Amino acid sequence: MILYTLQIYNRQGVPLFYREWSRPAAVKDMKEEHKLMFGFLFSLKQLVQKMSPKKGGFYACSTSAYRLHYFESASGLRFVLTTDLAATDMREALRHIYSQIYVECLTKNPLYTPGEPITCSLFTQTLERYVSSL
Repeated sequence: MILYTLQIYNRQGVPLFYREWSRPAAVKDMKEEHKLMFGFLFSLKQLVQKMSPKKGGFYACSTSAYRLHYFESASGLRFVLTTDLAATDMREALRHIYSQIYVECLTKNPLYTPGEPITCSLFTQTLERYVSSL
């Protein structure tokens, strides 16, 4: 399994964090990519909610080139992980990133202001250690 990117958005769609590992194609306009990704997630989530006969939600989708994994916290934070097609269900990994890394390193950090871009080195280091263990 190969991880390509991890993106974290707040409730309003503002990108808080972006990390790239082995992404095959470089993007020139990251601001445009963030807007497109958030719009895609918002639209797809709305579509799934309208069409689903049961209470549930959107958590993954695939293309011929990659698989996108999605997790939304109760507070509206959106975690988006892109991987190669060999990756299985990554919901537990995203939940771990939220509960054990984001909450522990940022929410409990008095120096971090919620909604601000994530620049905490402890968060990045802990994320890197966890990702390397996957």
